[in-house]
Amino acid sequence: MNPSTTLFGLQGKSALVTGATGAMGSVAARALAAAGAKLTLAAGNAAELATLEGELKKSGAEVVCVTRRPKSPQDADAMVNAAVDAHGKLDLVLAASGMNFVAPITDMPVERFDEVMDANVRGTWLVCQAAGRQLIKQGTGGSVLLVSSTRGRLGHPAGYSAYCPSKAAIDLLTKTLAAEWGSKGIRVNAIAPTVFRSKLTAWMYENTEKGTATRTAMLSRIPLGRLAEPDDLVGPILFFFSPASQFCTGQILYLDGGYTAC
Repeated sequence: MNPSTTLFGLQGKSALVTGATGAMGSVAARALAAAGAKLTLAAGNAAELATLEGELKKSGAEVVCVTRRPKSPQDADAMVNAAVDAHGKLDLVLAASGMNFVAPITDMPVERFDEVMDANVRGTWLVCQAAGRQLIKQGTGGSVLLVSSTRGRLGHPAGYSAYCPSKAAIDLLTKTLAAEWGSKGIRVNAIAPTVFRSKLTAWMYENTEKGTATRTAMLSRIPLGRLAEPDDLVGPILFFFSPASQFCTGQILYLDGGYTAC
């Protein structure tokens, strides 16, 4: 049999993607659709969600959408229930909803700190709780993928006192749930990218004074000598969701061109 089919095939799998209109979520949604998964996409921006849904359906994917962010247990339950109602089950979960707010700690309003922690940690925890209940109920295992960052391991001098701790929490949540759910056949891993091209980071790739200076500083720490592109995320996402990673759980994979090795 073709190894690409037996090891990396996701045909017929039911996948829930939260934060689906964000940079990470949209890359994952397109990759999972191309691999044959049935999608449930959740995001707060209805217009962007409808655009993504239309694009994926045009390519032949089975897609349902939930216009919610994981702010409450009810939101998380609605996402999981939508996947089960539409596709009969839940197999794969990518918790990609999150945010950042940059400011020196001395200037950061506590409300902004709370927003970052709620979006990145509490929201991810709620999705895991709802999805875990369903996966355990089904009794057939599953794969959950969380989104960390190189900033979960490394500090940052430019006002990341909310974001860095939030991603460090995701790292330990990954390991904790991997230990808690391992006996149930549910694998939990995380991907931890550095900067990759998106609407929010496009300026770093431009040949402006600010873009060039920022890019040059980052490249001095990246052994592979370039910033990441969205396609660099596809392989790791498919790996963690496929049988190719069937003995892999509790891992944080740095997608950083060697940044954390220096």
